[in-house]
Amino acid sequence: MKTLIVIPTLNESKNIKKLVYKILKNSKYKILVIDDNSNDGTINILKKLKKKFTNFNYKIRKKKKGLGSAHLDGISYGYKKKFNFCLTLDADGTHNPKDIKKLLLLIKKENYDVINTSRFLNKNSLADWPYIRRLITIMRYLLVRFFLNTKFDSSSGFRCYNLNKIELKYFNKVRNKDFFFLIESLYILQKNKYKIKDIPITLKYREAGNSKMKPIHIIQSLFELLLLSIRKNF
Repeated sequence: MKTLIVIPTLNESKNIKKLVYKILKNSKYKILVIDDNSNDGTINILKKLKKKFTNFNYKIRKKKKGLGSAHLDGISYGYKKKFNFCLTLDADGTHNPKDIKKLLLLIKKENYDVINTSRFLNKNSLADWPYIRRLITIMRYLLVRFFLNTKFDSSSGFRCYNLNKIELKYFNKVRNKDFFFLIESLYILQKNKYKIKDIPITLKYREAGNSKMKPIHIIQSLFELLLLSIRKNF
């Protein structure tokens, strides 16, 4: 069965090479990087990786279109190329490539449609995160849980989809094309009765580079959350 790993990037020159090497070291997964026109040397690294690995590819977008749009591009590619599973993860090194095998084993063995990783099933998951970042993450989780009546860690970018069972049209229904895409897409899948499972992970804080999450993204996500909460009741 074919597995596609989608990695969105924006100025991740300090992390992307190490991540790709870790993933492809002992595996034959296909990697697709969706880059939002990085200007820090990331694109040059992607070109070199493509020359080294036959199962590595990338797409450079001419302008920044948002994290969610990158996820959607990668997932759509998975459907087009007849992949069975699509796994997404962040490029900043916070997600452990060793967990990829665990997600794939679960989605195959236990017949789930989505395996999602949660930072809230293990009390030490965010142990090395700065206090403010940890507080923001916890508050977002609680707000999403309250407004959307969901138990999942919906803002997690590390998840695995069974493309054989999920219809592409549900991903295309997601209105938001940035960070809120992760929350909205999981909500839509849950609403349409797809089987979703949260599994615990330990999420280390990024060692290099800067977070792409800005205060404006937090405000926009709160606004989108309120809109989605209103729409779900009508």
